[in-house]
Amino acid sequence: MRRLRFRVLAAAALLALLAGAQRPPSAEAAAGSAALARGDYAAAEAHFRAALQSQPDSVGLLNDLAISLVRQQRDQAAIAVYERALRLAPQNPVTRRNLAIAYYRQQRFQAALPLLTALAAQMPEDFQVQELRGLCLFALNRYAEAARALQKAAAIRPADLPTLYLLGQAQLRAGDYPAVVEVFRRILQRAPNSAEAHVMMGTADDKMFKVEAAVKEYQAAEAADPRFPGVHSGLGLLYWKLDRVADAEREFKAELALEPDDAVSNCLLGRISLRENRPAEAGRLFQRALAANPKYQEAWFGLGQADVALRQYGSAAAALRRAVSLDPQDAKAHFLLGTALGHLGQAAEAARERRISAQIQARQRAQYTQKLQSSH
Repeated sequence: MRRLRFRVLAAAALLALLAGAQRPPSAEAAAGSAALARGDYAAAEAHFRAALQSQPDSVGLLNDLAISLVRQQRDQAAIAVYERALRLAPQNPVTRRNLAIAYYRQQRFQAALPLLTALAAQMPEDFQVQELRGLCLFALNRYAEAARALQKAAAIRPADLPTLYLLGQAQLRAGDYPAVVEVFRRILQRAPNSAEAHVMMGTADDKMFKVEAAVKEYQAAEAADPRFPGVHSGLGLLYWKLDRVADAEREFKAELALEPDDAVSNCLLGRISLRENRPAEAGRLFQRALAANPKYQEAWFGLGQADVALRQYGSAAAALRRAVSLDPQDAKAHFLLGTALGHLGQAAEAARERRISAQIQARQRAQYTQKLQSSH
């Protein structure tokens, strides 16, 4: 999303200046425009405020003042000015757009969305409006709606790669994997060696349980750009799923060489260390993963496993309590917590955790049986 913000902000500046150009300027307004053009934003603000003394209801002057504030990184003050301008002219499309962009800059996506939705209905062929509406929906985790808005933007500018990338990500998160395949093809027509596109397609393949195909896409991404963020950890995770442990270990170590705090790579290397009976090393790796992501449930469970293997039952119980708090339906974590508590002499609580584990497993078996029966 960052790559698109520069285009959004440049358009905001242009629109504010156009708003100011729609009426004959006073001497103060002309001086403000000149100051704005030469980059003296504080002087521009002073001139526009002076001009507003004689024209307090000028929507164009208010837009000019607001853009001088934005250029000084005073977004909250700019928003107040834009809101004043919108109260004076509620249907003014320039003010609506500029206020929506200001809200977006402040991550007030819910406030920006109604303005952009109205503008999109009024100007369905406006690329920036459709794109920014898609960005807000994406930020609000409304991925299917974001994909629809971004499809409209991509139809207006079919060759715009940033929009295609974001469209693919929205479709991916919405679970529309066939649509991701089509976007992937469009991207590769314009950028055949795009690591980001290969990662996106690999992720879609993985979600569709095509793990071998996903590996090929991640390998292509790695060949295109070995330093692309997450490419090694993503490929390592796929190798891990295929039980190609040596390959997975190599990729996780490659990721850590680029990003030592990568939580996934540290956690999965910890799992490999546990598998190879190196619990002390595993514990250190899980702790690094948790330093990067304290809510990483798998790392808490792994740390508990390592501590049990080291017979450090007190710290194991603490780690496993965190694991079950993050995922109360993890039967293995409940069972291992019961084991650690048993070693600590807490027999009643240990029995309770084992009972919870058994109940979860019974429910899971019943759900699986029901699913099998309904599929026939």
